[in-house]
Amino acid sequence: MINQKSKANFALFALAVIFFAVGVTEFISVGVLPAISKSFMITTSTAGLITTIYALGVALGAPILTILTAKFQRKGTILGAIIIFIIGHLIIGFATNFGEVIFGRLIAGASHGLLFALSSTIAAELVDESRQASAIAYIFTGFTIATALGAPLGTAVSTYWGWRIPFLAIATLGIVAWILNRVALPKQARKNVEISSIADQVKLILHPHVLLTLLITILGYGGTFATFTYLSSILQKITHVPANQVSLFLVIYGIAIAIGNTLGGKLGNAKPINALFGIFIVQGLALFAFYFTVTNIYLSTLNIVLLGLVAFMSVPVLQSYILILAKSYSSKAVDVASSLNISAFSFGIVGGSFLGGVALDTYGLRSTMLLAAAMVALAVLMMLVENKFENKRQK
Repeated sequence: MINQKSKANFALFALAVIFFAVGVTEFISVGVLPAISKSFMITTSTAGLITTIYALGVALGAPILTILTAKFQRKGTILGAIIIFIIGHLIIGFATNFGEVIFGRLIAGASHGLLFALSSTIAAELVDESRQASAIAYIFTGFTIATALGAPLGTAVSTYWGWRIPFLAIATLGIVAWILNRVALPKQARKNVEISSIADQVKLILHPHVLLTLLITILGYGGTFATFTYLSSILQKITHVPANQVSLFLVIYGIAIAIGNTLGGKLGNAKPINALFGIFIVQGLALFAFYFTVTNIYLSTLNIVLLGLVAFMSVPVLQSYILILAKSYSSKAVDVASSLNISAFSFGIVGGSFLGGVALDTYGLRSTMLLAAAMVALAVLMMLVENKFENKRQK
């Protein structure tokens, strides 16, 4: 007989496969931009909509679809969302015009938002509360491995075999994820479970403690992307890394992200506020230091490793903490809380990338590091208020 712990671990692995597939599709967009631009004879900036529209799909899809599917069985909802994810990538892979590509990215992004929101909640419920952050960190490992290996591999495939092949491969990976989750996930039926009302959801969304936490997520995570979005250009134009070696640096960065994500899960199990304080302080200092080390290939390599370690370290802590707040302030709206934080991560990506682009156009590539450091520093200041809210919540 398979014991309960083994079943839980298998379910967490199945969820991690979802996160890997989603991670590949989110980060592959940068690598396929030139090919898509050439294929449909559009400008690179227009082709860049595949990134923006996808992030928008995630940001909007997470809370809206989570609310609409609140009465459905979680397992069935996740399996349905994976099917939508697969369909989105098939639309992209067989697209005859750029509009179809955008539509495929939009629905794939929307399914991403719902998948991440529900998967985080299920992962937290599969283990004891003391291991909640670690469980969330585990499934996010699939996402971070995709950052390190899946995206560079997909980019290479698109270079030699065309941009459609990676998206069709992601659809295939989605099928594998569907099978695994069909077998591994518990039913988690919603029978006799109280569903959150609109009043419960509004109560949660408008709570000052929750709003502050979401804003911290946007700033802390967005700070990462204010620089990460332009890392390839920074390495080539400032550090003078040959173009054919940039992918190696991205792999190193991605491996550091995977390690940091795991460490974040362990740090966040006991005292999430203390963990976030420490993570954001180190992240802010590392981004500020990058401004000065970026011209030296050895120092910048060490700096990139440090940046990778802290880039995703806060993710499982924040996702776990928002679930804790939901249980305190509106226990019926836990899934909605999870979806709001997933949206906050996406708004962080969009906001960080946009502000980084403004800084780049105005002051040059190196200014993105100072902007990123300032965003994270603001998150640190907000953590002082967060700490007061937390002390009040625990009284």
